[in-house]
Amino acid sequence: MTTESEWRAAAESLPEVTERPAWGMTCYRVRDKIFTSMDPDEPETVGVAVDKGERAALLAGEPEKYFVKEGHDDNYHWMRVRLTEVGAEELREVLEDAWRLKAPKRVVRTWEEGREGAVGG
Repeated sequence: MTTESEWRAAAESLPEVTERPAWGMTCYRVRDKIFTSMDPDEPETVGVAVDKGERAALLAGEPEKYFVKEGHDDNYHWMRVRLTEVGAEELREVLEDAWRLKAPKRVVRTWEEGREGAVGG
C-alpha cells in the first residue's frame, strides 16, 4: 500500500516537476506536461502517463493494480494505479516511467546520467 504523501514525494523528487491543479485534480507536470494526477473524489487511485503497449501488458498481467477509466483513459496514453495495491517502490518506478514519457529527452538523459554516476561512483 502506498499513501498520498508517498505519491507526492515520489513525483516531487523528479527533475523539473511542478504541481499545478487542473480540472479540480492535483496534477504533477514536467515542462507543463501532466505525468500524474489524483482526483480528490478518488484518493485511493492516481492517474499516470503510460506507453499504450506497456499499459496493455500491465492491465492484462495485474488488473488488481492497474486499470483504465472506460471512455476516457482508453483514448489516451493514461492508466490508473490503485494505491492500495502497490508498494512505494513499484509506484516510484511507474512514476519515473510516466515522467520519462513527458519530460524532454535532454532532461531525461541528464537525470539518467546522474543516477548512473551515483550508482557506479
